[in-house]
Amino acid sequence: MVKYFLGQSVLRSSWDQVFAAFWQRYPNPYSKHVLTEDIVHREVTPDQKLLSRRLLTKTNRMPRWAERLFPANVAHSVYILEDSIVDPQNQTMTTFTWNINHARLMVVEERCVYCVNSDNSGWTEIRREAWVSSSLFGVSRAVQEFGLARFKSNVTKTMKGFEYILAKLQGEVPSKTLVETAKEAREKAKETALAATEKAKDLASKAATKKKQQQQQFV
Repeated sequence: MVKYFLGQSVLRSSWDQVFAAFWQRYPNPYSKHVLTEDIVHREVTPDQKLLSRRLLTKTNRMPRWAERLFPANVAHSVYILEDSIVDPQNQTMTTFTWNINHARLMVVEERCVYCVNSDNSGWTEIRREAWVSSSLFGVSRAVQEFGLARFKSNVTKTMKGFEYILAKLQGEVPSKTLVETAKEAREKAKETALAATEKAKDLASKAATKKKQQQQQFV
């Protein structure tokens, strides 16, 4: 049995802009799990289509219950092959990705089609399909559920990263992302609260010492 995902997203940028951003989307603040990217093969076909194959390395933290099933020395990185076909004449880009290690645990296959949005020619539509499978006897269903949940989470990060790179290429990225700003605000609030607590303790200690000194004067 295989878990299937189908989703559709829209980027408010032209197909040409998205095509350019696709090759520049790493690194970005939302893709810290992507470690490396390398071009393995690239060619232009006689009908002017661009074919590429890339190798991506990503972190691959397993769920705790799955870690007990594998030796401690099993790599925590996953290697992804990405094949892409770019058709500039019809303004479409199709990508196929799948993992080439940890296949016994889980295989995630993804197919994405980037094309011009039918409602707005200045926007780009992404149709995404994914298939999650596992051959582990007895726990394959749990593995598939975990893989599907992680995939959905990564799709959200992928879209945010894409939007970040598109904005950066267009000179619209703020110095700090909202996530970073919110994190800094939380940390600052913690520091302020801690400083206030320490100050209160110091004042209380000084007040107690002063009161003790005053009491000793009347003894």
